[in-house]
Amino acid sequence: MPTAQTNPTHFIGQTVTIQIDRPLGSHHPQWGFRYPVNYGYLPDVISADGEELDAYVLGVDKPLERFTGRCIAVLLRQDDTGDPKLVLVPPGLDFSDADILAQVDFQERYFDTVLHRSQV
Repeated sequence: MPTAQTNPTHFIGQTVTIQIDRPLGSHHPQWGFRYPVNYGYLPDVISADGEELDAYVLGVDKPLERFTGRCIAVLLRQDDTGDPKLVLVPPGLDFSDADILAQVDFQERYFDTVLHRSQV
């Protein structure tokens, strides 16, 4: 299985397909918060936490099961280094850093998250 452990930022600029396991409007199974965006994972790509690499989908206003889009950023949690998040958008769409952080704040507010737009 491929791994994103060393540098998940290499996905920036790439088109990837993810499986959505927490569609827009659903609730987190443990913590109960609502997902205002689609959230899923990149199948068969394992993060340092041993789970598949997670991804937020921005710019889509309906619940999805799968999504193919462009990675515009990676969120790296400084206090949870094994759990990076890709930020995906439909082709031709982009968001400012402030817009990205505002849209993922529902979950990222609990972490010390740094947004990366280029490889680190």
